[in-house]
Amino acid sequence: MHADLLFTGGPVLTPEGRTATAVAVAGDRILAVGGEEVRELAGPRTEVVDLAGRLLLPGFQDAHVHPVPAGLELTQCDLTGAKSAEETLAAVRAYAAAHPEREWITGGGWSMEAFEGGTPTKELLDAIVPDRPVYLPNRDHHGAWVNSRALELAGVTRETPDPADGRIERDASGEPSGTLQEGAMRLVGRLTPTATPADLLAALLHAQQHLHSLGITAWQDALVGNFLGMPDPSQTYRAAALDGSLTARVVGALWWDRGRGAEQISELVERRDELSHGRFRAGSVKLMLDGVAENGTAALLDPYLDKCGGATANRGTAFIDAAHLPKYVTELDALGFQCHFHALGDRAVRDALDAIEAARTANGPSDTRPHLAHLQVVHPDDVPRFARLGASANIQPLWAAHEPQMDELTIPFLGAERAGWQYPFGALLRSGARVAAGSDWPVSSPDPLEGIHVAVNRVTPGGDAPAFLPAERIGLAEALTAYTSGSAYVNHLDDTGEVRSGALADLVVLDRDPFDGPPEAIADIEVDLTYVGGRRVYAAHSA
Repeated sequence: MHADLLFTGGPVLTPEGRTATAVAVAGDRILAVGGEEVRELAGPRTEVVDLAGRLLLPGFQDAHVHPVPAGLELTQCDLTGAKSAEETLAAVRAYAAAHPEREWITGGGWSMEAFEGGTPTKELLDAIVPDRPVYLPNRDHHGAWVNSRALELAGVTRETPDPADGRIERDASGEPSGTLQEGAMRLVGRLTPTATPADLLAALLHAQQHLHSLGITAWQDALVGNFLGMPDPSQTYRAAALDGSLTARVVGALWWDRGRGAEQISELVERRDELSHGRFRAGSVKLMLDGVAENGTAALLDPYLDKCGGATANRGTAFIDAAHLPKYVTELDALGFQCHFHALGDRAVRDALDAIEAARTANGPSDTRPHLAHLQVVHPDDVPRFARLGASANIQPLWAAHEPQMDELTIPFLGAERAGWQYPFGALLRSGARVAAGSDWPVSSPDPLEGIHVAVNRVTPGGDAPAFLPAERIGLAEALTAYTSGSAYVNHLDDTGEVRSGALADLVVLDRDPFDGPPEAIADIEVDLTYVGGRRVYAAHSA
C-alpha cells in the first residue's frame, strides 16, 4: 500500500516522546510511524511534506469552547481587544457610528477590570448611544452591560426584583446601575435580535476556520441549548454535519435547564438521538453548578471576604440544588450521558465530585468519562478524588496567571489561603488525575499554544508579573498531552489524540519544535498546517 500523504524530516511527537521522524497516511488514518523506512511507502501520487525540523503532533482538541457565539461576536461589537474603559467606550462609539442600521448594539467581550468594581454604568453608554438599546456581555459572559434604553424596553426598574439565579447591580438609590449579573442578563438579553439560521451557520464556519488555523481538529461545545439569550447551535451543527461543512469532530454538551429537574432527562435523550450525525455527537450534558469568582457567584464552602478582609454572608450561588444533583447525575450516567460540569468554586467542585461518587456507587463503573471544567478554587481534600472517581480535570490554563481580574477582583475576596488553592494543575497531575484542556472561547483566546504557555510558565504571554503559584506549573509534555490525548479522552475520540499507526490522521505541524526553545517563547510558536482525517484544513502562507 502506498501512502497518500507522507511527512518526513521530523521530529514527530508520539506517545513515547519525539522518537520518530516520519509518518505515512493512507485515506483518513495513519499507516505507519517511524524513521527512514517509512519513506518506502511513498508512491507516484504521494504528497510529501518536508517537516524540516518542525514538530508534527496530534491535532489539538478544545474540551470546553463556544464557537458559534464566538463567531457571532466577531461580526458584532467586539470588545475583546480593549484594555481600558476609554478604549472600550471608543470601540462601542465607533461600532455604533459604523452601523446606524442596527436596531440594537450587541456583541461583547469587555474586561471587568477596566471598570471600578467590574460593574460599568448605564450612564457611560447613554453618553455615546442614547437612542438605541445596548446589550454587551462581558469577557466571561456571566454579566452584561446595558444602557438606559435597553432597561426601559425590558421594563427593568428599581421595583424589579433580582431573579433567583442572578443580580441587578443598583446604585445607592436602588436604581438599576447598568450591569446585570448571571440570570439577570435574561431580563434584557431575551429582547435582543435573534440570529437567523444563515447567521448561525456562517458564525460556526467562520469559527471553525479560525480554530483550524490554531491547530484545533476537534472540540466539545460546552453549551448546546438556550441560555441567557445565547442562540441554540444544535440545528446549526446538525445541518453542518449533514452537508459535510463540519470538518472538525465535535461533541455537543446539551444544556441542563437549571430551572427544571429530572423531568427534562427524557427530552435530552431525544435530542441526543436527533442531533447525532456524522462528525457531531450530542452525548454530553452541561450542568452549570455556579458562576464566577469576580462577581461573587462562584460557590464557595466558606464566605467571600469584603474589601477589608472580613467575612461576608455570601458563599456564592449554587444554580443546581446539591441535594438533587446526585440523583440527576446518577440517572444521566445510567443512560450513557457524560456529565460536563461548570465548577469554579470549591463548593461547586465538591458538589460535582459528590454527585459522581453517588453515580459510581449506584451504577458501578462506566465509560461516561465525567469532567469538571474551570476548577478555579479546589479544596486540597478534593484533589485526590478526581483520580479515585475517574473524573477528568478540564483546565482553562490562560486564567492561571497574575492579571488585573485576578489581582484586583478575585484574590482580595478569597483571602490568602483560598487564593493558594487556585488552578492546581500540578497537584492534580501529581495525584494521578487525568487532565484535559480547553479555552472557553470567547471568554478567552482559543489558541492552545497560549494556553500551554501559561500552563508551563504561570505567566501570561508577554507578561512581566511573577509566576502565579509556580508550584502548580506543569511540564511542556504534560501540557501538550492535556490538549491532545487528554481532551480526546474526554471527547470519547479514542482514535485521535496520538500519533500512532491506525489512529485517525488528525495532525498539526508547528512552525518549530517547542522542546528546542525556552518555555518563555512557547506563545510565539505558530501553526503551519492542520489536517483532519488526512485532509488539509489549514495552511499558513509560510507553510
